Amino acid sequence: PFSSSALLHLLGKTFDFHAEELVCRQLGDLENPQLSKDGDIILGGIFFLHSSWKDRRDTYMHKPLPLECISLNFREFQCAQAMIFAIEEINNSIDLLPGISLGYKMYDGCTSIARSVKVALALANGNEIVSAPTEAPCTRPAQVQAIIGGSSSSPCVAIATVIGPFHISQISHSATCACLSDKTKYPSFLRTIPSDNYQSRALAQLVKHLGWTWVGAIRTNDDYGNNGMATFTETAQQLGICLEYSVSVFRTDSSDKLNKVIDVIKASTSKVIVAFISDMDMGVLINALSQNNLTGYQWVGSEGWIIDAQTAEKDTHHLLDGAIGLSIPKAHVGGMREFILDVKQLNSSTNGMFTEFWETLFNCKFKQSNSSAGNEKECTGHEDLTVVQSSFTDMSLMPIFNNVYKGVYAVAHALHSILGCNESCNYNVQLDPLTILQHIRKVHFKTKEGDEVYFDENGDPAAKYEIINWQPTENGIVDFVTVGLYDASLPADKQLSLQLESLMWAQNSKQVPLSVCSETCPLGTRKVLQKGKPVCCYDCIKCAEGEISNMTDSITCERCHPESWSNDRRDACVKKEAEFLSYEEIMGVLLTTAALFGTCITAVVAAIFFTYRTTPIVRANNSELSFLLLFSLTLCFLCSLTFIGRPSEWSCMLRHTAFGITFVLCISCVLGKTIVVLMAFRATLPGSNVMKWFGPAQQRLSVVAFTLIQVVICILWLTISPPFPFKNFTQFKDKIILECALGSAVGFWAVLGYIGLLAILCFILAFLARKLPDSFNEAKLITFSMLIFCAVWITFIPAYVSSPGKFSVAVEIFAILASSFGLLICTFIPKCYIILLKPEKNTKKNMMEKGA
Repeated sequence: PFSSSALLHLLGKTFDFHAEELVCRQLGDLENPQLSKDGDIILGGIFFLHSSWKDRRDTYMHKPLPLECISLNFREFQCAQAMIFAIEEINNSIDLLPGISLGYKMYDGCTSIARSVKVALALANGNEIVSAPTEAPCTRPAQVQAIIGGSSSSPCVAIATVIGPFHISQISHSATCACLSDKTKYPSFLRTIPSDNYQSRALAQLVKHLGWTWVGAIRTNDDYGNNGMATFTETAQQLGICLEYSVSVFRTDSSDKLNKVIDVIKASTSKVIVAFISDMDMGVLINALSQNNLTGYQWVGSEGWIIDAQTAEKDTHHLLDGAIGLSIPKAHVGGMREFILDVKQLNSSTNGMFTEFWETLFNCKFKQSNSSAGNEKECTGHEDLTVVQSSFTDMSLMPIFNNVYKGVYAVAHALHSILGCNESCNYNVQLDPLTILQHIRKVHFKTKEGDEVYFDENGDPAAKYEIINWQPTENGIVDFVTVGLYDASLPADKQLSLQLESLMWAQNSKQVPLSVCSETCPLGTRKVLQKGKPVCCYDCIKCAEGEISNMTDSITCERCHPESWSNDRRDACVKKEAEFLSYEEIMGVLLTTAALFGTCITAVVAAIFFTYRTTPIVRANNSELSFLLLFSLTLCFLCSLTFIGRPSEWSCMLRHTAFGITFVLCISCVLGKTIVVLMAFRATLPGSNVMKWFGPAQQRLSVVAFTLIQVVICILWLTISPPFPFKNFTQFKDKIILECALGSAVGFWAVLGYIGLLAILCFILAFLARKLPDSFNEAKLITFSMLIFCAVWITFIPAYVSSPGKFSVAVEIFAILASSFGLLICTFIPKCYIILLKPEKNTKKNMMEKGA
């Protein structure tokens, strides 16, 4: 609780405040610019002139001390000088802002986001104590018309968030985060360096172009790294690239956290690392890599470090040799290099940092210096810069300095337009931050070196990058060699150009490193993802029979056309072999020979019977039916030939109908002979008169009638659904079976069924007549022949159904020939035997003798 005296003291102070004139002052400690110069129009600058600050422990008992910046950053010092050079050049120009002098106030952001915001507010407000009119307290124009700088993305996000509502233009030379293109959040932010949205996509295309699908990723743990890597990851996934790991680092990370990152790299199988890192964080990472001697990795870098000479100097173990990455194109600005290296002119300006800069640059100490650096050499102020080897003399970052230069000129051109400058400018125009911002967005000009400067609707410039390769020289110094280009304004297939023959890879190799989770699947295989792993990890499975893949890394196998089949390598479809029973193959030749042999034997038997037609054994059982039977057997042998050869529409119809009709004719003749035998026996009985009912005319009529029924069945079959040539793709995988489809299965089985019906009827009648008392009983021969016939065709049915391809045709031909030979041999050969070898038995008396 407050004491009464303390309360009175506080009230007194309050009264005194109100008694005084109302004033506006900035809260907290005043910030003075590190570099400044007066002018008619003041431009602000924020650069990270120091790369770190001293740790402090706040006790919250006393007011915290101001941030104490340490480690002078020559790179950012050069950027500040580039801004001064541009301003001086404009002030000396008679074409741009004639009669107007530009001044500047530059602050050190010290790589701290909090400090960057503080100095941005100092630039916007100024440090002066200002009287506040009662009607508009603490309201006045901005102290600077635009701010140049903000060297990294996270501080720029903070600065743009704070000054955006006041429409104070901020033009960054090296903040690349794609997030800053969002004009709803950062309306007054512009930049002269391309957005990481383009860089991230370009890096992904570069990785894909080099065939790397399995990579690791390391990023700076800030807006620059996180947003850049997020876009890279998204694009990489679209291009089929997988990230084995993605880890973050920051310059203030502890050694334990850095060691965890190192352990992740060691445990990985990928040999390519994409590093979306700022130069300061890369320095920290290089130190950790060197301590663990992590060599053999191919590094892919962002523009944040790929052309930074200080980063290359820190890589004393040459771990990054062969690194490849993107950089903004090389630039040259006439007179800038000489201006930057003319360090003595800094002492004549309002420069509170000159002493520290000089002592750090020449590694010495002035007598009056309060510096805590342990330099023993005394500074004279006349040191020669030409004998100093320092990052300050390195001009490899001239493209960044050129970006600063462009930013200053963009503001100058906008002011030139607003002030209506021609030979002179209108001094009465009231400058307004919003008006300046609108004019900066519309500027479109060329620098004295011919570089075109303009901003798109997001405040970004055109995206062009050079592809840089780290190539060590003989003296151990890394040379940044340009080996390609990336231009986002070109068509997609022409954006990236790369000279592979000029590249040097990790460990001084000339071969492009391989970094894949799984090897490329060759032709004839397809990819099958490994369970629980990214899409880049897969097994290569050979395509199934009948399927092919004619490209590498195929996801699926394509099925061949039904008339084609896959080759052994499964990379092409070859036309299937058409299979049918042909006259050229051995089986066709044998069956043709057998058919012709059967035809010849039948002709020989017919000749014998004709020669001995008057003998009793020929005349005994209707010789007319015998000759008709021999004729039908000849047709049976010959019809088997229609089954051989390539099926056609006519051959398919002919083979089944010819077979059906000739066999019915044949069986009809046998059936007629069987009936004659039975009738003849009945006629020998007393009082029998049966032969007059089945004489020669009736026998002929029966044969015609039985055959005519089969003819009608065949005509109906051919009319309704005839057989037709058919390509069977299913029976064999690698062959096309050319066969005759039945058309109507009912028609086919009706033909076979009718033949079977006649054969069974004939067999039954012959079986009944087998014990007739004649010495030569033809019924026995007919019974045996029909037994063979039925056995063959009963066996044919399962054999035909189960035989594949052309063998089913061969089975059918074999059944025709076997049954035909059976009839021929059993019916006629015994008679020929008697006619030719036992003529003494070929007598009527012998034919009529009774058996025992």
